[in-house]
Amino acid sequence: MAEQIVNGNEALALGALKAGVRVVTGYPGTPSTRALASLLAMNPENVHVEWSTNEKVAFEIATGASWAGLRALCTMKMSGLNVAYDSLISVAHSGIVGGLVVYVADDVGANAGMAEQDSRGFAALADLPMLEPASVKETYQLVQTAFQISEEIGSPVFIRLVTAVANSKNVMNIPPAEPPPLKPPLLIKDIQKYTKAGSAICLAQHQDLLNRLEKARHIFDEMQLNPLHLSPRSGKVGIIASGITRAYLGEAIDFLENLGLQKEDLSILEIIASNPLPLDQIQQVLNHTQSVVVFEELDPLVEREVYIQAQRCGFKGNIFGKLNGLFSKVGAYELIHFIKGLAAVCEIEVTEEVLRGFHSEELAAPRPITVCAGCPHRGTYMAINQAIRKLRLRKEEVMVTGDIGCTILGMNPPFNTIWNEISMGASIALAQGFVHAGVKTPVIATMGDSTFFHAGIPGLVNAVQHQVPLTLIIMDNGWTAMTGMQANPGTDANFQNGEGKSVDIAQIIPSLSIEHFFTIDPYNLEASTATIQNALTLPGVKVILARRECAIQAQRREGRPGNITVNADLCNLCKLCITITGCPAISITNGKLEIDTELCSRCGLCAEVCNFDAIQLEMPG
Repeated sequence: MAEQIVNGNEALALGALKAGVRVVTGYPGTPSTRALASLLAMNPENVHVEWSTNEKVAFEIATGASWAGLRALCTMKMSGLNVAYDSLISVAHSGIVGGLVVYVADDVGANAGMAEQDSRGFAALADLPMLEPASVKETYQLVQTAFQISEEIGSPVFIRLVTAVANSKNVMNIPPAEPPPLKPPLLIKDIQKYTKAGSAICLAQHQDLLNRLEKARHIFDEMQLNPLHLSPRSGKVGIIASGITRAYLGEAIDFLENLGLQKEDLSILEIIASNPLPLDQIQQVLNHTQSVVVFEELDPLVEREVYIQAQRCGFKGNIFGKLNGLFSKVGAYELIHFIKGLAAVCEIEVTEEVLRGFHSEELAAPRPITVCAGCPHRGTYMAINQAIRKLRLRKEEVMVTGDIGCTILGMNPPFNTIWNEISMGASIALAQGFVHAGVKTPVIATMGDSTFFHAGIPGLVNAVQHQVPLTLIIMDNGWTAMTGMQANPGTDANFQNGEGKSVDIAQIIPSLSIEHFFTIDPYNLEASTATIQNALTLPGVKVILARRECAIQAQRREGRPGNITVNADLCNLCKLCITITGCPAISITNGKLEIDTELCSRCGLCAEVCNFDAIQLEMPG
C-alpha cells in the first residue's frame, strides 16, 4: 500500500470505489470536476462512469441505477444542484434502494464565478442528510459512511465539499479498491413508492421521508458523528463549528493561547452532519456555557437553529455569529476570521500589528480573465464587433446576451461584447425577453456547444415556435473547455468515452425548422464578419455555428504547425493586433512587437487585423 498525494475530489472518488459504487454520473463544474474526471482516468472495472448531458440527466441515471439496487454517485457543483433539484426532490420523497450519494461542491468565495450559493439549504429543503468533510482524509472516510447511511435509511445522502477541501492535497495510504461484484439488477414494481399518482401517495411519501430523516439523526447520534467536547468548568465559552470551519479552529486557538486564552474554558461542538443538525448536542453546549460563537461559511443555517434551541432551553447568554454582525455572510473564511471572532467572544485584545501577515488577499496577484492564445472564440467576438460596426450601429445599441463557459469571457476587454449571463442555456431565452420588451436593434444570443446540449435546445425551440427575431451564435469548440476539456455530446467520436457517439449540432439545427443557418470558421475573420452582418439583417430566427476546435486540444495532438513572423520594418507599433485581439501571445518589448511562438497557435487573427502586413503567417502546404 503505497503513499499517494490526493486532493479532496480524488479522495472522494477513491472512497466511492472503496464503497463499491457501480454507476457514477455528473456534469463538469469547478470545483467538483476532478472527482469524476479522476474516475474516468482510472477506468475502474465493473463501474460505469460518464459525463452526462446535464446534472438533471446525471441524477436521473444515478437514480435508475439505485432503484435497480446498485450503489450510485452523482457529482456536480452548487449551480448544477439547481438543475438537478426538480428530480432530486421527487426521488427524496420516493426513497432509494442501492446507496445513492450526491456530491455537491460549493464555491465559497466565488473563485470560478457563479452565484455564491449555500447548498446546505437544499438538503434542508429536501429533508435529506448532508455530511461535510473538513479535510481530504475525512472526505475519503465520509463518502463511504454516506453510502452506508443512504442504504440504511433508504434516502439519497449529500456529501458537500467547498473549494478549499476539494482542492486541498494530502498524503494518504489508500489500498486498491476491489472491483464491485456484478449482481443482477432489481426490478421492483411499486406504484406507491415510485410514482406521485395521487394525493394520498404523495402525502404518505412525504411522511416516510421525514421518518427517514429522523432515523438518520439517531444513526448520527449512535455513530457520535458530531464530536462534542465540554470544558471541565461550566459558564465559559462555547464554540460550534460546521464544515470546513472545523479545520481552522485548532490553529486559531493555539495562536490565542499566547495572548491569554484559556483552552480548558472552551466547549467545542464540531458539526459534520449539517442536516439533520445535532439538536441535543447544541443544547448541551448552551446549557454548559455563557457565550456561544458559531462558525460557518455563507448562510447562518446552524446559527438560526442555535437561537431556536437557546429559546427552548432558556439560554440567557450571548450568541455570536453572522446574525449579530460579527461575521459576514459573503466569502470564504480564513484563519484571521477565526482569530478575530474568537478573540471578540473571549474578550482578548488583538491588534492589527499582531495580525500582520494573516491578510492573504494582500499577497494575491491580479488575475486578468481572458480567453487563451488561439482560442477560436476570439475570432467570433471580433467578428461580432466588426459586423455591428459595419451595420453602422454602436455596440451600446446591440444587446448580446451571454452564457456559461468560455464564451462569457467576451464580456472582458478588448472585446466588451457580452452584456450578461444567468445560467446554462439562458442566453437565448433572455434574448427573447429583450425582443419582447421592444428592442429594435438586432439582439444576439451567444453560447457554447456544451451549454447548447446542456440547456440551450429548449430556449431555441421556444424562439422557433414563437418566431422571435434574433440571432443565436453557437461557439462550438468541440469540448467542455473551461472546466478542463471534458467530452460533451458534440465531441468527436474518437474522444468519446467507450463506445460513445458524437451528436452533430449541424444536424440538429435544420431539424428545428430554422431557415437561416450558417457555419463559420472563427479564424476567417472577413468571412465570419460578413456572415454575421448578413444574419443580423434577416427576419426570424437565425443560427450561426462558429466551429473550430479548442486550440489547446488541437495543439496537444498536432503541435503548432506553420510559422508566424513580425516584419519590424513594416510595423509602426499601432497596436491594433493587441487592442483588437487581446491575444496574450503578443507583447511589445524594448520598443518592438514580439509574438511568443511557443504560446501562439498560428490562428492568424493578428495578421488579419494588421493594416501594414507587418505580421506574416505561413502555413505548411
